[in-house]
Amino acid sequence: MANKGPSFGLSRQVQDKIDSKYDSELEQILVEWISRQCGSEVGKPEAGKTGFQTWLKDGCVLCELINSLFTGNKPVKKIASSPAAFKQMEQISQFLNASEKYGVTKTDMFQTVDLWEGKDLAAVQRTLSALGSLAITKEEGTYKGEANWFFKKAQENKRDFSDDQMKAGKNVIGLQMGSNQGASQEGMSYGRPRQIM
Repeated sequence: MANKGPSFGLSRQVQDKIDSKYDSELEQILVEWISRQCGSEVGKPEAGKTGFQTWLKDGCVLCELINSLFTGNKPVKKIASSPAAFKQMEQISQFLNASEKYGVTKTDMFQTVDLWEGKDLAAVQRTLSALGSLAITKEEGTYKGEANWFFKKAQENKRDFSDDQMKAGKNVIGLQMGSNQGASQEGMSYGRPRQIM
């Protein structure tokens, strides 16, 4: 809401805690990645949270980003900058829907108001980081950034053991189950004995 005044008390403390999670180093990495991924036409924002928010607020840069990660059929058909608030929020929603189709989990997603109103830009950073990690992990050739900017997600490592290996494994006592060596109470004392009179 554009005409919302400053917050006080507990609301202010909560907002300060949310704001403290914003990472300016991650902002630089994300800006560089988005610029490389989408090309020079998206430009670069002013440094800082407000510049980052203003750059992404209309949803055009985000839609260009998600379209660049898909090969063939693009998920966002029409990308147009508009001064109307509902159009900007609609484009952000299209980005979020396309990101979910790409594989970003719901828990990694930000809400539209987090970006549009600037309530939680750290959540926006988390979503973009998750998107970058997925792009590296998928190895489709669409990722255009440095390999060390985002972590690669773990892949399934299925193993097939023979029957002999399975039988041999049943005879091994793992250390997770503990050991019975040194388990006696010999020599242990618990203070003075109780005096009954």
